[in-house]
Amino acid sequence: MTETGGVREVKSAARTVELLEVLAARGDRPARLRELAEELGVPRSSMYALLQTLIDRGWVRTDATGSLYGIGIRALLTGTSYLDSDPRVRAARPYLDEASETLGETIHLARLDGADVVYLATRESHEYLRTFSRVGRRLPAHAGALGKALLADRTPGELPLPAGPLEQLTENTHTDPASLAEDLAAVRERGYAIDREEGVTGITGFGFALRCDTPATDAISCSVPVARLTPAHESRIVAVMREIRTKIEAIVPHAQGPGTPDWR
Repeated sequence: MTETGGVREVKSAARTVELLEVLAARGDRPARLRELAEELGVPRSSMYALLQTLIDRGWVRTDATGSLYGIGIRALLTGTSYLDSDPRVRAARPYLDEASETLGETIHLARLDGADVVYLATRESHEYLRTFSRVGRRLPAHAGALGKALLADRTPGELPLPAGPLEQLTENTHTDPASLAEDLAAVRERGYAIDREEGVTGITGFGFALRCDTPATDAISCSVPVARLTPAHESRIVAVMREIRTKIEAIVPHAQGPGTPDWR
């Protein structure tokens, strides 16, 4: 049995969480009992019983035949509660609105989670709507401006990256750790990250770590289609986003207030 922080892991709880994570990662691709049992290394009978329990509680849903499984509505309700209860997300929202209205581009707030960043809030551009930036989506931290802004705030020994070649999302993604290290050094010197079609083809992003923690855990960014990006527009984006970052950093301590848990 695995030990976590000196406490033995509860196998049934771990299996339940693993199942929910697998279903969530599949998105709109429902799974069959056999697939889930094989992926998690669980007997079909045990997996079936677990699925039925989660279906009864709304964490998993099934189709009319009872042979396909997907993530349930309770996962959405829990995720929404996470966002509503987070003081930083609440504090940042009006400034994300301000950046969106000022620049007319897509604005993001994201948090580092392991080797990925997770989108916590998004303000979509009215001129360019894409689903890649939806709230709750995970992207490899090395492949975008948000993640690189947060990775650059860490020493090489602190980088939460897998060993070996990094995942490639576009032809511009850093897959070589040495190449990424050079880019992160430039981010530190510049003060913000630039993602030139590294995460999504046709999109350039500018990421700014929120310096509320050491190292930073949250970042904001502005994404713009390459076809609409001029040197003048790029300069304006950087100036506006720097100002927005400063405003958020100034309000976060007051938003958290005395007695607020120091979440990890």
